[in-house]
Amino acid sequence: MRFKTLRLILGDQLNAEHSWYSRADETTLYLIAELHQETGYVTHHIQKVSAFFAAMEHFANHLKLKGHQVTYLSLDQSAQFADLPNLIVSLLKQHQCTHFEFQRPDEYRLYEQLHSLAGTLSQTGFYCREWDTEHFLLPFSEIEADFPAGKHILMEHFYRRMRKRFNLLMEDNQPLGGKWNFDQSNRNKLKANELKDIPAPLCFANDVSAILSRIESHHIATIGHAQPQLLWPVTASQAKALLDFFCRHCLARFGYFQDAMTENSPHSWSLYHSRLSFALNCKLISPKDVIEQAINAYELNSAINIAQIEGFVRQILGWREYVRGIYWGNMPNYSQTNALKATRRLPDFFWTGKTKMACMKAAITQSLDYAYAHHIQRLMVTGNFCLLAGIAPDEVEQWYLGIYIDAIEWVEMPNTRGMALFADNGIIATKPYAASGNYINKMSDHCKHCFYDVKTKTEANSCPLNSLYWNFLHKNDTWLAKNPRTRMIYRSWDNMSEEGRTSTLSKANSLLANINTL
Repeated sequence: MRFKTLRLILGDQLNAEHSWYSRADETTLYLIAELHQETGYVTHHIQKVSAFFAAMEHFANHLKLKGHQVTYLSLDQSAQFADLPNLIVSLLKQHQCTHFEFQRPDEYRLYEQLHSLAGTLSQTGFYCREWDTEHFLLPFSEIEADFPAGKHILMEHFYRRMRKRFNLLMEDNQPLGGKWNFDQSNRNKLKANELKDIPAPLCFANDVSAILSRIESHHIATIGHAQPQLLWPVTASQAKALLDFFCRHCLARFGYFQDAMTENSPHSWSLYHSRLSFALNCKLISPKDVIEQAINAYELNSAINIAQIEGFVRQILGWREYVRGIYWGNMPNYSQTNALKATRRLPDFFWTGKTKMACMKAAITQSLDYAYAHHIQRLMVTGNFCLLAGIAPDEVEQWYLGIYIDAIEWVEMPNTRGMALFADNGIIATKPYAASGNYINKMSDHCKHCFYDVKTKTEANSCPLNSLYWNFLHKNDTWLAKNPRTRMIYRSWDNMSEEGRTSTLSKANSLLANINTL
């Protein structure tokens, strides 16, 4: 069949409210395709692959019901094409199209691939047009000015500007509640008597058995565990239901326990978190809608206080928009940053969860089981370990990008390379987020029954994080000791006896030499 225009929809561009779909046009063909190139650039969690494919297929069916012309290609149909450009060129010829249009990709590699293709097509007479995804709150055109390459941009300042710009949680041009940030109120550990109150998470039962069979038949390498019934939202209506559940059952305690961890609840993987990141990142739901509904819930429910709603809005309006700005303001050089010159390989237990460290075992096992971990598990457990152990940023980044269902490079890379590993030399963070076992003990119950002793540094069963923490500071003392946010810590190091420092460093080196046995 002949069409005038071929429009490409990527797997993270499932925005049903996009202006593309305001009216059906019989001369326009929409393309959605499962692609080997997207399953192979890192080893993905099997739930991540199946969730994207399921969401894409549902979206294609939604567009068809709205009267749009859509071709959905599974791996079975797309496998014959070497890559996405090869597929697009073939379809343009097959349908005798004269126009090719696409929405701006959020990943740099796809941005480069499609811009290169559009340039080639334009030279051969095709009309090519790039559209905005119409999803983010900060216009793409403003990123270069707001996030100059190589410059440290404080997230808090950006967040305040966004609050004012969109008049969110504001009163007479001042922050509601008298403060911009209530983070100090949101660092509570879950007590034993509070565990029973954690709500059972809303889970879905999306049948992905056919997708799992397709993944297997095409020999797609994956990690993690999957069930035929996928618990993650794969339609806009499911995303809205999850948002509604969060506002009703989780938001009132979200802030208090957003940093908490436990292994003593059947709901330890979900806690009070929204778990909307996958739905947001593939654009099944918009950040504007999420923020507005959460604020509406706050205004109608006196049980939700300002600290809870502010903490949630900061994640969406502040942090999510901020890391996108950091990514696009600094790519492609950002992907090569390694300020701490870390080179160690990722330990084997990151792929199995088989480690004697209770906090690491919990975070990794959960990630393998659910393709999900909340931000503190990512930053202060697995991320902190990789920072202290000097794991190469490329190794860590590929693991994070593969294992998490919400991991798309624009959001994953700044969080991993910048926030967790300080590889960007302070473009994001003002100091490395390094911590000893004391932080884990403060925010979780992992240490109570751990093989390792969180209270000691140099004994045979001492928590590895303790000596690794001081080794990290010692190794990087020439510049961290000058950092206003870290130089105070060195007084404790300097006050240790020479014997104490030597034995701590010796313990750390022994642990690193035998890192796969921890």
